[in-house]
Amino acid sequence: MSTTWHVLGAGSLGTLWATRLARASLPVRLIVRDAERLLSYQAAGGLTLVEQGEANTYDVPGETPDADEPIRRLLVACKAYDAENAVAGVAHRLAPDAELILLQNGLGSQEAVANRVPQARCICASSTEGAFRDGDWRVVFAGHGYTWLGDAGHPVPPFWLDDLEAANIPHEWSADILTRLWRKLALNCAINPLTVLHDCRNGGLQQHHCEVATLCSELAELLERCGQPAAADNLQPEVERVIHATAANYSSMYQDVANQRRTEISYLLGHACKVAERHRLNLPHLKQLQQRLIAHLQRLGLPSD
Repeated sequence: MSTTWHVLGAGSLGTLWATRLARASLPVRLIVRDAERLLSYQAAGGLTLVEQGEANTYDVPGETPDADEPIRRLLVACKAYDAENAVAGVAHRLAPDAELILLQNGLGSQEAVANRVPQARCICASSTEGAFRDGDWRVVFAGHGYTWLGDAGHPVPPFWLDDLEAANIPHEWSADILTRLWRKLALNCAINPLTVLHDCRNGGLQQHHCEVATLCSELAELLERCGQPAAADNLQPEVERVIHATAANYSSMYQDVANQRRTEISYLLGHACKVAERHRLNLPHLKQLQQRLIAHLQRLGLPSD
C-alpha cells in the first residue's frame, strides 16, 4: 500500500500535484484551513484540473489540520509567508519518519519550516511548471515545466520519486538544490518586481533592457559572495531568455498585486537584500528596487512584508 500524500495548501501548485497524483490512483488527502473551507470543498465535489481545455474532477478526500490520521508525507504547497504557521498547525500529526516536500518560492521559509519540525526530513523543491486558479478548487495547467528536488543535508533520493513518475510529474533529484533555489530567486528578483512597477507582462521588460541588465549584474555579485558561482553563471542571458519565452505571461507577483493579494516580497527581494547586508555588500539598484516596490504596495494598501 502506497504512503498517503497529504497536501497542505490548495493553491495552484498544490492542486496541480494533488490532481495528477489522484489521476495515477495514488492515495492523496487535501488539508484545508478549517471546517468552513472543508464544507466548501466538499460541496464542490473534489479538485478540478483543466488541461488543454478539458476539465476533470478528482474526488480527493479533504480534512482539517486537526484530523487524526498521522502524516508521513506532506507536500507543503502554501505561500512562503504561510508555510511555517501552516506546518506548525499539523506538526502534532507528523510521524517520526515524516518527510516534507517544500514547494515555496524564494528563500527563508524553508529554513523556518525545518527549524519548526526538526524531527522531520525537509526536501526542497524548485518548479518551473505554470498553473493558475480560475475558480475555487480548480486549477488550469498553463505550462509544462520541471521540478527539481533535493535535500542539502541528506543527498540520498527518496524512494517515492516513483510516485512522481507514475503521476507524470517531470522531476529530477538535484544533488545541489541550493544552487537551483538561488538561481530561481535571482530570476524572480530580476523579473517579478519590475513587471509590477512597470505594469506589464514579462515581455514588456524588453523595453527596460538596461534596468534588467543592472539588476542581473548586482544579483550575480550577490550569488558569487554567497558561494553560489554556478547560480551566477550566465544569469543575464537566462533572464533575457525567460523574458522572451514567457513574454505573454504575467508574473506571479504581478498576478498577486492585480488580485489584491499579499506578495512574497520578503522571500524574494527581501531575502536578497538581507543577505547582501549580512555580507556587507553594497547593491544600490537592488536596494532601491526593494524600496520602490514597498512604496508601491503601500500605496495600493497591500502588505509590504
